[in-house]
Amino acid sequence: MNLRMYISTFATALLAMSCSNGMTNSKSVTLVTHDSFAISAPVLKAFERESGIDVRVLKGGDAGEVLNQAILTKGAPLGDVLFGVDNTFLARALDANIFVPHKALGLDDVSPALRIDPTHHATPIDWGDVCINTDITWFAKRGIDPPKNLADLLDPRFRGLLVVENPATSSPGLAFLLATIASSDKHGWQNYWKRLRDNDVLVVDGWEQAYNTEFSGSAGKGSRPLVVSYATSPAAEVMFADPPITVAPTGNIDTTCFRQIEMAGILKGAKHPKEARALIDFLVSEQFQKDVPTSMFVYPARSNTPLPEAFEQFAPPPTASGSLPPSEISANRDEWIERWTEIVLR
Repeated sequence: MNLRMYISTFATALLAMSCSNGMTNSKSVTLVTHDSFAISAPVLKAFERESGIDVRVLKGGDAGEVLNQAILTKGAPLGDVLFGVDNTFLARALDANIFVPHKALGLDDVSPALRIDPTHHATPIDWGDVCINTDITWFAKRGIDPPKNLADLLDPRFRGLLVVENPATSSPGLAFLLATIASSDKHGWQNYWKRLRDNDVLVVDGWEQAYNTEFSGSAGKGSRPLVVSYATSPAAEVMFADPPITVAPTGNIDTTCFRQIEMAGILKGAKHPKEARALIDFLVSEQFQKDVPTSMFVYPARSNTPLPEAFEQFAPPPTASGSLPPSEISANRDEWIERWTEIVLR
């Protein structure tokens, strides 16, 4: 996914320490996930101690790569639980029949809007919004108001100011493409991207280059004050600032957002199904959910979970996020990406 790579190296080191801490529990479970998964070592250790289950975390690239691997190894999976299937890939996972159903303990405390799989094959764990971020200082220095919506991005005033990620190679890039499709009629999004191309949008392969190199509001101090990133990016800028700051240097354009819901499921053929059910229950538990914002920089799925102060102040959830049915995304994703490529890159 992304912004979570912002803290991934440190979190992965802590996770590796926890998973190799010399524990000798007789039971174990393997969590297959994407490279951005993170959990605080004390939270993981507490689960292992209380459950008597050792947790092995197996990372396998981005969310799409992990799902592809799970489909290819269906029936003889590499692990017991898969974490990281989001609403853009859910229908594909369900159609491939890689999960077995399990209604997690605590699922009733998850926001109903996030429970998009009534069959309980995939359990919602967290959610986040991909949005256009703005460099507040860049616009303030020039006395220019930033764009207010997707349509404003086509204005010649904002020519050459936006950097986006390629939807064929990037999760936030795909989410932003879906945001433009969700806000348009059947073919309107194609004309939108033609006009965005003509307004000198810059396309890069992934979030790291877009945010940390090309975006003027990041550490890379690039030349573009508009970037496709996450609603939590402003909070991250404050929480990781050195020296400390009390005002976020970046902001969100809420009307440009697309909501991603991230889920976990028990893999069909899992060698440790009982332990897998316990792990899913843990991912929905209050203990894990409280850890989600600062470990993965997304919002917890469990309602009324307390958020860090920086989230409350600088990353309130957008109120106008776009969405599309998972089945519609699954049926059209490849065609949409192919058409986008023809319009923007060829």
